[in-house]
Amino acid sequence: MTRVLWDWIKELLIEPFVSLNMLFFDLGLNERERTADKVTRDAAEAILKYKVGVKCATITPNAQRVEEYKLSKMWLSPNGTIRTVLDGTVFRAPIIAKGLKRFVPGWTKPITVARHAYGDVYRNVEFLVEGKDAAGELVLRMADGKEQRKKIADFEGGGVLQGIHNTDKSITSFAKSCFNYALSVKQDLWFGTKDTISKIYDHRFKDIFQNVFETEYADRFKSVGISYDYTLIDDSVARVVRSNGGFVWALKNYDGDVMSDMVASAFGSLAMMTSVLVSPDGCFEYEAAHGTVTRHFYKYQKGEKTSTNPVATIFAWSGALRKRGELDGNEPLMTFADKLEKATLNTIESGIMTGDLVSLYEGNNARAAESREFLKEVKKILDSM
Repeated sequence: MTRVLWDWIKELLIEPFVSLNMLFFDLGLNERERTADKVTRDAAEAILKYKVGVKCATITPNAQRVEEYKLSKMWLSPNGTIRTVLDGTVFRAPIIAKGLKRFVPGWTKPITVARHAYGDVYRNVEFLVEGKDAAGELVLRMADGKEQRKKIADFEGGGVLQGIHNTDKSITSFAKSCFNYALSVKQDLWFGTKDTISKIYDHRFKDIFQNVFETEYADRFKSVGISYDYTLIDDSVARVVRSNGGFVWALKNYDGDVMSDMVASAFGSLAMMTSVLVSPDGCFEYEAAHGTVTRHFYKYQKGEKTSTNPVATIFAWSGALRKRGELDGNEPLMTFADKLEKATLNTIESGIMTGDLVSLYEGNNARAAESREFLKEVKKILDSM
């Protein structure tokens, strides 16, 4: 469904106001199958070259999708591939509109989730263990031929086995991106892992963050009056729920994936969250934090109208256009991006919104609008600015 919204947003809110000079890469499953996923890698390389990209939500195929789309294999997550090429960190923050109920009332300020964008389960190797009397081992083979082996488990029947990894380089880039972002927004940075249980893997994250902070950022944080705090991930979650918000929350890849959805929902809706991938050398990829809204697309295919929320995709476009304007010194483009966001929020705050937000609206006379109708209402306000 997001591909449909993408085209409508371009048609109604972008192309009437901006002369686009863009490279386009089709990351739909059919094209990824046709190119053996080369199109995804090409898109990532283009972001490295041109510094800014904007991405529509894409499908990561499971077994059902392999059959539905007649795929030759379960292609990797496009987001995972792009994040690996850019070696970036994903920063996600809620889009706050006046009048929308918050499920955690104490969160009076936005919480930005900084998600590590490389490795862990997103670059894993998995085995389905079948039969009996199988042994799972972790093997590390050194360049000089030496080996280290550790037994993971003995299997007397079926089971599953998984291997994950990360690198010092990527963790260091993650740390620096988080510290730089916290400095840019002048907000405290919180980080949490489970180093008491994962005494090597997670502890490596903790040590690298601490070393980078002490050697490069401690004085800079002190000069602007912000702090860096490390706590265990479970303690961190408890602190976040009791907080007022207004900080950057750094998390490992999987934790960030889950907690960013939780933060978005608690602020109102998963469709009301920005997501930007930032590489260490200053490349930016903007996208919606949510998925492709498949259930709505099946309704759309039947000719039924949907009230799918396009706000996160609109803000992906506005974020990318603003960043393009910043890099090029294009003031009118940055001004347009600001107006597009303001027009979108004004539409919601006037009582016109998609169906997912109606039950959250605390004002009077909220009206659920079909997706395209909502975009037309945004365009009316944008035209008047």
